[in-house]
This record gives sequence, C-alpha cells and structure tokens, in this order.
Amino acid sequence: MNIIINNKDELIMSLVHYFVTEENYTPINVQGAKNEIWLENLDNPYRIVRINFKYIHNMEQYNTDLFKMHFVMKQIKKKTLSLKMNALNICLDVNDNVKLDTEDKTIDSISVSDLNDLKKNKLLGKYYPKITTSKLKNTKNLDEIINATEDINKKTARENNQYEDIFKPKKIVMTKVIIAICVIMYFISLFITNDFTTSLVLLGANNKFLVMHGEVYRLITSAFLHGNLFHLLINMYSLWIIGSQMETFVGKTKFTIIYLLSALMGGLFSVIFLKNGISIGASGAIFGLLGAFLYFGYHYRLYLSNALTTQIIPIVILNLILGFTITGIDNASHIGGLIGGYLATMIVGLKYKSSRSENINGLIVYTLLVVFLIYVLFNLA
Repeated sequence: MNIIINNKDELIMSLVHYFVTEENYTPINVQGAKNEIWLENLDNPYRIVRINFKYIHNMEQYNTDLFKMHFVMKQIKKKTLSLKMNALNICLDVNDNVKLDTEDKTIDSISVSDLNDLKKNKLLGKYYPKITTSKLKNTKNLDEIINATEDINKKTARENNQYEDIFKPKKIVMTKVIIAICVIMYFISLFITNDFTTSLVLLGANNKFLVMHGEVYRLITSAFLHGNLFHLLINMYSLWIIGSQMETFVGKTKFTIIYLLSALMGGLFSVIFLKNGISIGASGAIFGLLGAFLYFGYHYRLYLSNALTTQIIPIVILNLILGFTITGIDNASHIGGLIGGYLATMIVGLKYKSSRSENINGLIVYTLLVVFLIYVLFNLA
C-alpha cells in the first residue's frame, strides 16, 4: 500500500535530511517552538538554520516572528560562546503580500514552497551548492521519507558514538606517572645535599643564567620539582583533578605532549621575567592543562558550555589574580603555560573535531612564539 505525503511534509523532510546529512547540522531543542525546526552548525556561515512552516499572513506577524527568533538566537549565542551568529530563516508558508527582504543584519529569510524552489534559490545555491543534488527528489512515496529518516538516525547514532568515545571513563596512566615522578624528585631533593636550594639546582631548577649558558633542559625539568611539602601537595592535587580529566578526553600520548609543551612554554616565560634565583613547580604545566581545557571546551561547547563558563574560565581567572596579588608565585610561568597548553592542544588536535590545517597553524604559532621568546631572552631580557 502506498501512502501519499503532502507537499509541505515532503519539503520539511527534504530540508531536514539535507542539512543534517549533507551539511552536518544538528537539531536543537527550542523550548516552546511549534511548527518550526531549529538546526545548528557552528562551523558554517549560517550557524543557525530555522525551518519555519507556520503560515505567515502579514508583515506584523513576520516582524513578531523575527523578534522571537532573535531571542532564541541570543540564548544559543550565550550557550555556545559565539561572538557572532547568523541565521537562515526558511519560511515554507508565506502570504504573497509579505516581503521577506528586510534589513536584518543577522537573519536572512527566504520563502520556499516546493522542492524546485530549493534548487532555484540563489542564496541556498551560494552557500549550499549541494542542495541541487539532495537525495530526496520530487516524490511523495513513503519509502523515500523512511529512507531519509534512517539516514538522519544513522548520523545521530554516529555522533552519539563519538561523544561516548570522547567522554567515557578511561584508565588514567600518564597523570599518575607524572605525579609519581614529582613525588620521587621531591624526596630525592631532600637528601641529595645538605642544602635544599643546591639540591634543586642540581636536579634541574629553572635559572636564567644557567639556561642562557646552554642548560635548556631546565625549562622542563623544573616542572617536576617543588619547594616544600605544601607546594607539592597543592600542585599534585590540582594535577590529579585537572590532568585525569584531560587525559580522559585526549588520550595518554596527546596528554603527555600537551603537558611537556606547556611546561616548556611556562619555563620560557618564567626565565625571561625571572631576574635572579630559581623557579620550580608543576603549576605552569597545570595551567597548560587549563589552556587545553579552554580549547577542548570551546570545540565541545555544546556539551560543556556550562562547565566552561562557570568552572574552567573562573578557575583560570582566579588563579591568575592570586598569582598577581600573592608574592612568591611565578605568574609568568602560569601565563606561559596557559598559552602553551592552548597552542599544544591545537597542535595535537582533538579527535573528531580538529582539521590538519588547524594542527599546522598551532605548530606554526607555537614555534614562532618560542623563537620570539628565545630572541627576547638573549637580546632584551
């Protein structure tokens, strides 16, 4: 038995199928929305596509509808930490007297009444050239609708599998290894000589004079040394809380690279601003993990938007403020580690999110910054 699908239902399914399967948009649940479908893709020029199948009979109703749309977009913008957000408003049932070409800077509205309109529309053709070859053709057969629904369900299942792969608990290895090394190095530093400061210098504390004379390994080894038991406990607790989460998200190898590159960048910042004495501690590398969290949280902001704005960013700001107000804290190392961790995460990339060009850009920026800091160290500092 064949079931006939009406034109509007066919058009709605065609649009949803195309934007979800071909343009990688994701449906959004908008509270109170009726007779409309919201889709988002934060990497597209139109971050929001709204399919509106309510009947718009006059300009007053249309302007009211735009006002409501702006309100919803404001909420999405806040949730996704987006500075700018453009939307495509596809209207399927519009009175001929309604003019959609208003001077709205963030919303472009078009009227589409059938599948032929999809292929002829210049705006759709400009930004979505694949619309002309979308899978649903001019048919009203239920089988086509079922096939389209299966395509959408497959894509949703694939995205759910990716989400589970990233966020499921994993065995923590490298965070424990780094903590163990820091603890072992602390106890070695207690007994290697009678003078604790001398022990730290022998074990690799960061020092401007020694680094400038070739002992560059100190930029990293200093991140495994600590000045007292309280210093060690505070840093190891922070490392366990932040590191175990980051290692879960990116894996052991990428986590290790991020940690070491963060320590290196933090060490460079420290040695430039450190006039005399030594600098030690894992806090610069830990700030690097916070930088990695910022990068990760931005790319997975649909899942972590609340955590990013209410936990990660406030923690970073609070710790930087404390570093500027409390004496004895190497805030230069913190800032350097934060920047290094963000760039290091760009370099190693995030599974399912990062592109090769993004990895290369991260490597270029990190390398140029290191070269610049070395120049400053030997010529200006």
